[in-house]
Amino acid sequence: MTDPIRPQPGILDIALYQGGASHVAGVSDAIKLSSNENPHGPSDKAKEAFGRCMHKLHRYPSTDHAALRQAIGEVHGLDPERIICGVGSDEIIRMITNAYAGPKDEVLHTEHGFLMYAIAAKGAGATPVAVPERERTIDVDAILAACTKKTKIVFIANPNNPTGTMVGLAELERLAMGLPKQAMLVIDSAYAEYVDGYDGGAELAERLPNVVMTRTFSKIYGLGGLRIGWAYGPKAIIDVLSRIRDPFNLSTAQLETAEAAVRDQDWIAHCRAENARLRHWLSEALAERGVPNDTSLANFVLARFGSEAEAEACDDFLKKDGLIVRRVGSYGLPHCLRITVGDEPSCRRVAHLIGVFKAGGTV
Repeated sequence: MTDPIRPQPGILDIALYQGGASHVAGVSDAIKLSSNENPHGPSDKAKEAFGRCMHKLHRYPSTDHAALRQAIGEVHGLDPERIICGVGSDEIIRMITNAYAGPKDEVLHTEHGFLMYAIAAKGAGATPVAVPERERTIDVDAILAACTKKTKIVFIANPNNPTGTMVGLAELERLAMGLPKQAMLVIDSAYAEYVDGYDGGAELAERLPNVVMTRTFSKIYGLGGLRIGWAYGPKAIIDVLSRIRDPFNLSTAQLETAEAAVRDQDWIAHCRAENARLRHWLSEALAERGVPNDTSLANFVLARFGSEAEAEACDDFLKKDGLIVRRVGSYGLPHCLRITVGDEPSCRRVAHLIGVFKAGGTV
């Protein structure tokens, strides 16, 4: 680039992030199974809280997010002073990277990990390093072997997107304890609520000085359209992040809707149970139709085809009938399609059509 006004090194190396498609040309009632959204939407209590906010649109929101942090702390048994909130967990991922990594530093992530980790690293001028997985699952030994004195951050999504696989807390602790002294482990737990009895790494973030856990309201809480996330970690790290967080990064509608949502755990339990039931059904239905998939612990299934060409042909076949799933070639999985666990009619429809495709039929 020869222009005198130049961006920081690394920024032009970032490929534009492509979210899950929402529309199919010529189809008015397409079913979106491409973005891992909760098909049941937010709870009624969250919707009511959002509606009440219309009377406060002329007022600036809280800058300290105290009420939301208190609610999160009460529900999860965490110290509100060690919680920070952001515009989705994506903003927090960027804040962590900007605060703790830069030129000549390395940011590690797994080979099929969330694309935002590499994007955030490049945006901060750091070098992203992809570490091989073992059968689409995090390999702790490979990560530890890849660490150097340049390693500043290790991002782990658990359960992982787009594979749906995860490792146990003992393995995460072994990873954290084995990292170089200058490196932190960030456990991205966007899908933690889909795993019964899993705290997302909160206890590790409570106990260890080099662990931060991130969470989101975009998945099981059904608030993807509002973009709300949070993180929990050592007070010293949260203090640093608070210094670079925009003071009004969350609106009143975001804050109050999220507070109502997190307090309605009955709704979360219902969504978790429905997702588990239909995820199991969809996984078995795909396998019966000749499409293998790993055991997923999130709200999607990674369907594996024989080749990239077959996966793309199946995607095109589904689109003709108004079903939108996610190609994941950008995640190093060109032979796979990621399919959100939708409501029951959607799950049955996508399984049926994939069966028809595998049998060589037409829509």
